[in-house]
Amino acid sequence: MDRSRCKSCGSKSLTRDDVSGILVCSECGVVAELHDFQAHIGGISGPVGTFVRVGTSGTGSVLNYREKKVFEAQKLIDDLLLKLGLSSSRSEDVKDMVYRVTEGEFGMGEWFLVLIGACAYVAMRRENQSLPIAEVASVIGCDDYELGRMVVRVVDFLELRGEFPVYDIVVAYERAVRSFSGFSRLPRDKVETMRKQGMFLIQCAVKWFLTTGRRPLPVVAAILVLIAKLNQIELEISQVSEELHAAVATSKRRYKELLEALVEVSRALPWGKDVTVKNVLKNAPFVIQYMEMKSMKKRGVKRKDSGVRQVDLGDVVGECLRKDVYDFDVTYLESESHYLEAKDKRDHQGPDVHQLDRIEISHECLALAYLKFLEERASLTCSGENANACGRRRTDFDFHASKDWWKGKSQLSKRLMLKEILEKDVGLDAMPPSFVSGCIANERRRQKIDAAKQRINRIMHPSASGLTDVCDSRTLSSVHSKKKRKRSQVIDVDWEDFIIEALLLHQVKEEEIEKGHYNTLLDLYVFNSGVM
Repeated sequence: MDRSRCKSCGSKSLTRDDVSGILVCSECGVVAELHDFQAHIGGISGPVGTFVRVGTSGTGSVLNYREKKVFEAQKLIDDLLLKLGLSSSRSEDVKDMVYRVTEGEFGMGEWFLVLIGACAYVAMRRENQSLPIAEVASVIGCDDYELGRMVVRVVDFLELRGEFPVYDIVVAYERAVRSFSGFSRLPRDKVETMRKQGMFLIQCAVKWFLTTGRRPLPVVAAILVLIAKLNQIELEISQVSEELHAAVATSKRRYKELLEALVEVSRALPWGKDVTVKNVLKNAPFVIQYMEMKSMKKRGVKRKDSGVRQVDLGDVVGECLRKDVYDFDVTYLESESHYLEAKDKRDHQGPDVHQLDRIEISHECLALAYLKFLEERASLTCSGENANACGRRRTDFDFHASKDWWKGKSQLSKRLMLKEILEKDVGLDAMPPSFVSGCIANERRRQKIDAAKQRINRIMHPSASGLTDVCDSRTLSSVHSKKKRKRSQVIDVDWEDFIIEALLLHQVKEEEIEKGHYNTLLDLYVFNSGVM
């Protein structure tokens, strides 16, 4: 076939495109074959185009592709670690981890960002420093669970299981209290005091098992809010939770559990029966002071009997200050501590604190001391700002009056091992909340099992259950009392009761039903009961 003719219409009107140099039929528009293509490689001013050197990353660069990729990856690592607030030494550790994981190839893309975050988290955890995984995920822009899976893969690949310490919630609190934006304008000594107070409560929460099997950041947020309120700093728990990357609802739940634990501790105080979750913040300074004093005593040490009748000053003063005997205002309870001091500032140097239990005090001396205490209390009350309301009992609470409630002498203000924390006595030995809730759930299921057995027995043996007598008595009572409406017997049952009845009818052991694994039991005994 003639190459000057179009293969489609046979026309000889073939024209060459000025830009591409391709022959095109002007009649039908069909492009000619490729062998008719003539390359356009030159012009009047010389060759057209840009020469690219083989092996380079582009015009104006002396790096090859691999070198440029490594350079860009290391620059990305530095930028992300700067946003996370990590030092240059940590940056080198992260780069080394990324190099070992990728075998020196590094990379680009979203997966590489997740890898950098995982290596940063592992590097901080190896040094026993706090870096919340939620904070890393928010900086990178990925999901918490995706980052967690990458952390597991990095730890397994680098074989760091033995070098991976347990997450320390005390370290997390220290980092939170120092980096929280709401405390940036406070004096350093104030922040340090709040750090010690929070460390005391954090380790008390560990002793009360409030942190066992739970996310640590909501507990840290709850402690931070409580300490701020005790130091007259108003904070919203939602604000703290968002900055710490903790769930707001979980933080509120942990805050409520912490207040409930303080209420249980306050039962040992003379007015403890009146302390509730709503007013425990007003009594929290005294409760924490009591916990601090209890923690400084050694548990299990018996006192030596010297033959002299011993007087427990705490019990005596507590008996004198009972709320049902004297109409006493808890606002002025701080004056009580002046009579329990081991040193008398006015007269002489008193005995050692450890010798107070061996002092023999007469009832006359105690009576004089208490009368003097009442006189000082009356003078304090009358010299207040509202002197005209002297006889009226105060119901508000003044944190300024209890500004000296924190001593900071307990060892719980310092970081302790778990064994040492559990050996301390802070006035409450609580069981893990999950264990308590599990026991309550087992008891509830036991009651449902007993009720289901009774319902089954009434249906299977109606004569023995006395159901007809009950119906007859109800009929007679309805006849004699015509004004009353007839009410049928209503049995409150739900889906759980029906499942328990089905399991009992299929001869499932009651001990297995109490565990509450209904889906497994239904698959084993009900739906697959006939399959061998």
